[in-house]
Amino acid sequence: MTRVKSGENAHRRHRKVVKAAKGYRGLRSKTFKQAKNAVMKAGQHAYAHRRTRKREFRRLWITRINAACREHGVAYSRFVDGMTKKGIELNRKMLSELAVHEPKVFKAVLDVAMG
Repeated sequence: MTRVKSGENAHRRHRKVVKAAKGYRGLRSKTFKQAKNAVMKAGQHAYAHRRTRKREFRRLWITRINAACREHGVAYSRFVDGMTKKGIELNRKMLSELAVHEPKVFKAVLDVAMG
């Protein structure tokens, strides 16, 4: 039986991994062995942080809304409770955008929710 060399396939696989490690420091961007470990670890962090990012943005939006509410003498929890009772279905992302960029519109929403 003839021998099959895997040189071409291995080289292609190695090149793909090293290309993914472009921009990494030192041997992590040069050698396959170091690059493979670095790319795998980066993938693990990317997977975990895609979920963490969602949490962090929600916290940011709530902080912004709370700050805007406090300017008008209302607590965040009371504001959200008022919105729920009035049936206003604006999500936190949109509310924070209103609070930052359209304070008059946010004040109107606040008045409706608290009124």
